[in-house]
Amino acid sequence: MLFQIPITITSPEPRINYQDKIFLIGSCFTEHIGNALKELKFSILQNPNGILFNPYSVCNSINSYIDNKQYDEPDLFLLNEVWHSWQHHSVFSNTDKNECLKIINASQSAAHIFFKQADWVIITLGSAFAYHLIEQALTGETNAQNKQNAAPTEFGVAANCHRAPANWFNKKLLGISEIISMLEGTIDRSLKFNPELKFIFTVSPVRHIRDGVIENNRSKARLIEAVHHLVHKYKQVFYFPAYEIVIDVLRDYRFYDVDMAHPNYMATEYVLEKFTDTFIEENTRELMEEVRKIVTARKHRPFQPGTQAHLLFLRSHYDKTKSLQERFPFLDLSKELDYFSQASKNL
Repeated sequence: MLFQIPITITSPEPRINYQDKIFLIGSCFTEHIGNALKELKFSILQNPNGILFNPYSVCNSINSYIDNKQYDEPDLFLLNEVWHSWQHHSVFSNTDKNECLKIINASQSAAHIFFKQADWVIITLGSAFAYHLIEQALTGETNAQNKQNAAPTEFGVAANCHRAPANWFNKKLLGISEIISMLEGTIDRSLKFNPELKFIFTVSPVRHIRDGVIENNRSKARLIEAVHHLVHKYKQVFYFPAYEIVIDVLRDYRFYDVDMAHPNYMATEYVLEKFTDTFIEENTRELMEEVRKIVTARKHRPFQPGTQAHLLFLRSHYDKTKSLQERFPFLDLSKELDYFSQASKNL
């Protein structure tokens, strides 16, 4: 008997290995994948603009990395005594304008260098809704209709709304052809900048319930349709069905967090397991298990750290880590080696 709907996921050739550089961008589900890969010592860079949800902001950010765009004072705005960028998550915001620009531009430069060297780009799209800035968001006016009662002029799309007043934005659902056009343009530019790139697209399984259940489904459907157009057009573009795994394979509220919108730890681990099986080569998966054991041992917190038993534990794992580092010099196990080296000072 079948208790789950089977799902077939096509593996690319070649698949990801430890010597690849992986660039990740998009919604919060991007960071679930990125954090897991980072913990297991893959070479990654994720979300240089912070979390992004809509295709416009993802494409705009990637284009800015290709151009190595550097931000200046006119690119920032002051709200509630804090300087923000409409193109960046609030983790980049700062009460000091110069510090805000310094952090943003350092991230831009790092992204430009990494993207040029990257082998894989993992893009997770969260929503087809985009928030278009209107004139009062840039002028500071409280009522755009004051200007001869004219309709407010639209400007660019905000990647993050920074808790600004709702009347600073026009919320719109992007069309399928519109999404396809902007993603195609960004893929073409990316391949000219770095011809070795391969793309993995996924649609976030996080439900945007605040948009409404019907609206969320319309949004996800447009993203899925656009991505499959790209998969059929480009040989370098692949699809990982994170959305379908959660919605159709797991399909149960026990796999969601208390907000009934975000997949919980168990669901996320299941999706990551499917990603690993599909997109990471077999030899690399075997090495991942060795690295996982070292990383898990590094997190171990003893009740009695001064005991001989704990010092022997450290010595044993120092030797294992050193051996692994020597066999695979491309791994960065420096933090683990430093931690386990405590034993050599006490034995």
